Amino acid sequence: MSRLHDVSELLGTLRAFAIPMRTRFRGITVREGALIEGPAGWGEFSPFAEYGPRESARWLASAIEAATAGWPAPVRDRVPVNVTVPAVGPQQAHAIVSASGCRTAKVKVAEKGQSEADDIERVTAVRDALGPAGAIRVDANGGWDVETAARVLGVLSRFGLEYAEQPCATLDELAELRKTLLHGPADIPIAADESIRKAEDPLAVKAAEAADIVVIKVAPLGGVRNALRVAQACGLPAVVSSAVDTSVGLAAWVALAAALPELPYACGLATMALLSGDVTAVPLTEAAGELGVRRPGVDLAELAKWEIDPEGWRRRARAAAEHLPALFGGTAGGAVGGLASRT
Repeated sequence: MSRLHDVSELLGTLRAFAIPMRTRFRGITVREGALIEGPAGWGEFSPFAEYGPRESARWLASAIEAATAGWPAPVRDRVPVNVTVPAVGPQQAHAIVSASGCRTAKVKVAEKGQSEADDIERVTAVRDALGPAGAIRVDANGGWDVETAARVLGVLSRFGLEYAEQPCATLDELAELRKTLLHGPADIPIAADESIRKAEDPLAVKAAEAADIVVIKVAPLGGVRNALRVAQACGLPAVVSSAVDTSVGLAAWVALAAALPELPYACGLATMALLSGDVTAVPLTEAAGELGVRRPGVDLAELAKWEIDPEGWRRRARAAAEHLPALFGGTAGGAVGGLASRT
């Protein structure tokens, strides 16, 4: 491995970007973030605006791993992916699915300001676009209480849902809902997302018997290697899902999916379709419902189209770096070495 740079030197390479979204997603219309370059290549640091320094530290650790240590060897060269359907109207939902090559769709539900009828219409349109053989999963981002989740999922069960992702916010609610569904007519598996990536103890979801599937995300768990350890320790089927990154960031999530010993479900990695541009010349876009396992480099001409003043992102990264010792031990300046020791 090349000589590891310290954090301050890495942050000196930081370049920031702002790329408009094609569709409003997760409440944002522009995806912002930063890129850092190290001996292993480029890494992406793009925690969402509401994340503070402590939570952002894991995203920075992931970027540092990509830039300095690279990723584990893959066990597959292609990864099956789902198309993501934002909380849009039924016509647009149908068009998004029809335009993709995916046979699995993840449909956002429980959007603030929308009704249960909106969710049902959206899922109906997606089922029509996919046909009877396609797989549908819904993602509520913790937006329902147990009673609402049981009722709406009971209605949606007629569409043959593959699973429901984070229907409720807390582990106790997920466990209660899971028991309700197991003993009711709508036997729909539960997938935990926020209960893994935002938890102080990501393994608590297994102990609580709160989920059948875990959704694993690289940056919130501090990098590919740590995410791989979490997935293996949970002992449940894993789905890798991204956070709407450029191809530079997305490559890390693909690397995780490629390194998992088993990959029983399509992954939520066909997210480049949500962005109107990229920082690479050949984006990581799906073809026939799959992504090839590769690592695109930054194309400076493409980056220039979206580049913004990096100072705000440099401040965020410096603040996040102060929390790296708590994650990896030692000093912030030596945190890269701590990351490498875990490879």
